[in-house]
Amino acid sequence: MLSVLSNRTYRHLFAAQVIALVGTGLATVALGLLAWELAGGDAGQVLGTALAIKMVAYVTLSPVAQAFADRVSRRTLLVTLDLIRGMVAAALPFVTEVWQIYGLIFLLQAASAGFTPAFQATIPDVLPDEEDYTKALSLSRLAYDLESLLSPVLAAALLTVVGFPVLFGGTVIGFVASAALVVSVTLPWSRPAEQRGVWARITRGSRIYLATPRLRALLALSVSVAAASAMVIVNTVVLVRQDLGLSEEALALTLAAFGAGSMVAALGLPRLLETRSDRRVMVTGAAGMTLALGLLGVASAVWDVRWGWLLTAWFLVGVGYAATVTPSGRLLRRSGHAEDRPALFAAQFALSHACWLVTYPLAGWLQAAHGSVTAMLTLAALSLLGLGAALALWPRRDPIEIPHAHDDLPADHPHVADGARHSHAYVIDDLHPRWPADREIARGV
Repeated sequence: MLSVLSNRTYRHLFAAQVIALVGTGLATVALGLLAWELAGGDAGQVLGTALAIKMVAYVTLSPVAQAFADRVSRRTLLVTLDLIRGMVAAALPFVTEVWQIYGLIFLLQAASAGFTPAFQATIPDVLPDEEDYTKALSLSRLAYDLESLLSPVLAAALLTVVGFPVLFGGTVIGFVASAALVVSVTLPWSRPAEQRGVWARITRGSRIYLATPRLRALLALSVSVAAASAMVIVNTVVLVRQDLGLSEEALALTLAAFGAGSMVAALGLPRLLETRSDRRVMVTGAAGMTLALGLLGVASAVWDVRWGWLLTAWFLVGVGYAATVTPSGRLLRRSGHAEDRPALFAAQFALSHACWLVTYPLAGWLQAAHGSVTAMLTLAALSLLGLGAALALWPRRDPIEIPHAHDDLPADHPHVADGARHSHAYVIDDLHPRWPADREIARGV
């Protein structure tokens, strides 16, 4: 897996990602302490609102940002957004009112809504070989998991010698270092083949996404991922501290079980995807995640929640989570032309976070109103619904190249120089506005 780091450009981009993630992790801890200082017992409400603002920014602004991203080079865009995030983080220690937190969080997440999809779309251009790109996806997943484990530990160590506002300084350093690493390499710049109107550019990614069967299935799997992970992220503290009456250390270990499962899957995925299709790996991961959550809910209903079961279930949910999420970049990569990839990654970013925008509050409300068992079983049912939709939407036979006809094009059109009926890697674009029906693919029309 580490062999991919021999590519200098990717090595610098991966280092930029890791450093920025650590800085973001420090900011997460510091923001919680800042909310407590300003709002006291209402800190949870402040953080919940900040999380909602983050999701709204991701869902609404990511496609808009990518619609204008091709006006500048990718390196300029990424560096500018990193510096904007750094300036916002630098302002956070000086806020004195809760509304100021909300405004700055919106600015921070608006910049992230532009940065993250553009960064993700750059990697397949830097690593055109699919095997190398798969390794990069697994490394990225490991980076996210390690950040979730190590950033709180680093923050706790720093808080023994400095006050929490200094943690925001670490965030600033992370974003500035990330920008410096991006500046140090030359990145590809994919210009659009056609000049389009603003609305067409904003919606292009979602139109390609929703017209491609494997990506419609990816959206359904995103529902499964959001349902299961929302139970972990939102309700673990209640399960451990209230239902089980365990310590803060037990809470950390329980969350670590989820991260450990995700890391184990990420380490094994590059080799697994050499012999198994993306469809099989992803739906199996979603099935395992759904089954683990559902069985935990049933067992808890019969015998009450037990910590050993919770640890095991969260580990398995972590394995399924990574197996479902990590290969998604491969689907996006093969489902669009290079110039359309930023729009496709932005569409996935927005649509997947729209799922979390629903499941985060749903998980909290179910837990508060009806208890842990109802929350587990309901979210497991929602995850199963997403899995079933994915199986229905994603054909077992999903070839890259599809024979098809172009009876709508004139005989002298360059695209049909080799004949109106031909075969090539099929993606949705201006010449291929719809996906061939299964019967057309089966008979090679």
